[in-house]
Amino acid sequence: MKTGIFLGLILLLVPLQATVLGRVSPFGIRPDLCLIAACLTGLLTGQVHGLLLGFGLGFTQDLFSASDLWLNTITKSGVGFFAGLIAKNLANAASHSAFLLMTIFSLLSGVVFLVSSRVGMELWDVLQGFPSILLPQALFDGLVAVAAHWVITRWTPESVSLYERG
Repeated sequence: MKTGIFLGLILLLVPLQATVLGRVSPFGIRPDLCLIAACLTGLLTGQVHGLLLGFGLGFTQDLFSASDLWLNTITKSGVGFFAGLIAKNLANAASHSAFLLMTIFSLLSGVVFLVSSRVGMELWDVLQGFPSILLPQALFDGLVAVAAHWVITRWTPESVSLYERG
């Protein structure tokens, strides 16, 4: 069942992000659905599932994009793994936890991509992209993650969490 859901997410999210979200983006900001899915999967189902979905999403993005090879794979896998690791140590993974984790992970991922795409630039020039590009992107990713977390937690029964299903 989980394999089917993971394959469905991979086959749905990567094309959706590449095609539809390129045209529909408020204020020129589009959420990184693959990063959000990897983070929420790690948060709700554990680090192994977050790592696996993050790897699948990142690898598929790397296959179909002109970005640096393995950069999406490593960042999405790391986000899924560390979100699961953090969630294992949280008493309650509520929506505010999803917002905070997603915002932090989106900022870190954005810094990695910004630095890798601007090789040879001064540090000051890279830091100027932080308030105008990375921060709005991270906050928007956090809001989308909260909305998705709210829908997922309302959809699943309260007595059985996704993490306990194994």
